[in-house]
Amino acid sequence: MKGARATLRLAAAPLREKMRAMNRPARIALAHLPTPLQPLPRLSKALGVQLSVKRDDLTGSHLSGNKIRKLEYLLADAVAGRATHVVTCGGVQSNHCRATALAAAPLGMQAELLLRTPNGLRTELPDPPVGNVYLDRLVGATIHPTDPLGYQSRDDFMRDIADGVRDKDGVPYVVPEGGSNALGALGYVDAADELLAQLDSPPDTVVVATGSGGTLAGLALGFEARGVPTRALGFAVCDDRAYFRGVVDRIADDARRYGLPALSAERYDVIDGFVGRGYGLATDDELAFLADVARRDGLVLDPVYTNKAFRGLVTLLREDPTRFGRHVVFIHTGGIFGLLGHGDALDAARQT
Repeated sequence: MKGARATLRLAAAPLREKMRAMNRPARIALAHLPTPLQPLPRLSKALGVQLSVKRDDLTGSHLSGNKIRKLEYLLADAVAGRATHVVTCGGVQSNHCRATALAAAPLGMQAELLLRTPNGLRTELPDPPVGNVYLDRLVGATIHPTDPLGYQSRDDFMRDIADGVRDKDGVPYVVPEGGSNALGALGYVDAADELLAQLDSPPDTVVVATGSGGTLAGLALGFEARGVPTRALGFAVCDDRAYFRGVVDRIADDARRYGLPALSAERYDVIDGFVGRGYGLATDDELAFLADVARRDGLVLDPVYTNKAFRGLVTLLREDPTRFGRHVVFIHTGGIFGLLGHGDALDAARQT
């Protein structure tokens, strides 16, 4: 073992012991951990930085992606409360909803999924089902479609669904969008520790796609707790910088109950401007970039989250290779099943 890595691990060990002694809740082991850290030598050389990818798309097969780390804590809480149903929400090809439904099934819980479609019509669900919707149906999830306006009141809508479960003598457990609350964010506090243990020295910047804020908050809190200079950076795939800074700050404040430190403003940031046509919508240029990355590096991104964030990162590094420091790690948060729901558009872009 290299000396620098040994020093880092020895320094981290007392911190891990301290964290275990804090008020940390129970978790259920769902993810295959640790996920690998993959260097990208060709792109690193082209961009003039040391760039690698933390492959959190490999947390499992059907239970893949970043949501699984959050669900380890959230579903443990649901089990402790003897829940019979799990209620959550997302876009029609939501990775989070698919992961929740699949993880809840073997725990004896039925999934109730609020999915956003263009007009809130059941006929707008893909027929035959593809991608994440296929897997939702495979495990018997109940799907409640809503339009974008109704989705703005998703918390109220999920409370109504939960009340309906209670009316039938069930016990609901509501998981917020993306599993992004203080409890779910603990999964990425753990991931920060895991990443540091894989490296000789802390990276300058760790980059992640940001759609609900929980992954970014957990990473920032993890680096803060361990006293390393690493900065967490989110690329917004919806909303904007001000919105997500507010979300992360609220999650961080709530996470103090678990013994985590206050989050400094310099520990993280959010970059917007790469949303394109909007959440869940892809441009031809974005899809062409996705296909190019797959051909060049064998890295399969998804059009909703990782492709927009990775494209934003590469674009800014081409403009200024020093912008994020010498060593940058991109967290691949998954999304391959959602990608399958965009097959026609991707095939058309690939032919150009």
